[in-house]
Amino acid sequence: MKAFVPCLAGVLLLAVGCASPHSRATRSQPLKSGDPVADGKARIEQGPAKDRVLWQYRTALAALRRGQNDEAKSLLDDALLTLGGINANDKDAKKARGYFNEEARKAFRGEPYERAMAYYYRGILYWMDGEPDNARACFRSAQFHDSDAENKEYAGDFVLMDYLDGLVTAKLAGDGSDAASRAAQTYGKGPLPPLDPAANTLFFVEFGRGPTKYATGEYSQQLRFHVAQSPARSARLRFGERTLDLPAYDDLNFQATTRGGRVMDHILANKAVFKSTTDAVGTAALISGAVLAGSRNNQDVGLGLLAAGLLGKIVSSATTPAADTRCWENLPQYLSFAAVELPPGTHHGTVEFLDASGAPISKYTKTVSINVATPP
Repeated sequence: MKAFVPCLAGVLLLAVGCASPHSRATRSQPLKSGDPVADGKARIEQGPAKDRVLWQYRTALAALRRGQNDEAKSLLDDALLTLGGINANDKDAKKARGYFNEEARKAFRGEPYERAMAYYYRGILYWMDGEPDNARACFRSAQFHDSDAENKEYAGDFVLMDYLDGLVTAKLAGDGSDAASRAAQTYGKGPLPPLDPAANTLFFVEFGRGPTKYATGEYSQQLRFHVAQSPARSARLRFGERTLDLPAYDDLNFQATTRGGRVMDHILANKAVFKSTTDAVGTAALISGAVLAGSRNNQDVGLGLLAAGLLGKIVSSATTPAADTRCWENLPQYLSFAAVELPPGTHHGTVEFLDASGAPISKYTKTVSINVATPP
């Protein structure tokens, strides 16, 4: 696909091997038209309100990949507006934070990596519209949502969010070196391209299929992620004699399964601990009550403990700690990017996707074209 951008000359978003918004987690829901954007919009309007943001995420990305940028912007704007105010006003979200309501009852916001990606795509769209300052705000918001802002236990560790922050700052005649240094430190696999304020063409490339969610544990309380390794590990873009390497700067499988680089076992374990503890206390109280009730001197105490034990059992059975497995499942696994300066005119090129050994995967090779505008 291609996009014309007056201030930057060109932006290319290329996706290979990414899931459609209906390909996995939603197979149980029959399609109406087979058009992922039309079907997604229908589910936004007709489906449960708690799933609205999820379908806005999915449908916006499907629209963006098809070049329906206005559609994608509208959907993401509405989703991000909801995301910004959902904590304070959503009653189901408040209930779900308690121990007696299922996580899936709350309005969907997504895990940190999902929220970050919504801001990432909105940032791309702002840049395509010639609004780099708003794009930078989105990239910073993405990194914020990937961070533990409340407890300060971990910081966001997307490479591209910081790198793009630095690049926008450089293009706005500011000093983007701090953001670029953070990006390089996070990447840790070699140097990143230098910030080039003269770059007038941006390439956003993504490939592979991102993580999906499932629940485990006695009460389905442990949220885990299924990750599948993409056969493509990097990409290469050729324009005439110019070759651009496109490594995988960010891996959404890694983002989903870690916090601040530390591998997680599972999420929402606190719900399971509560139920297990409550059940154990209830059983212990029942046993103690039964024993003490056999003694005349301790009959009143025994019956009191027996009542406490029964109450513990009731509390335990009322707890519903099932994890929320709703998932933005048409995300990619890998994110890559390049920024170059190209002369005005139409440029034709080839994108090759490379396997782990660096060899091209022929079935994924694509031809691309991009229009570079003449500076005003």
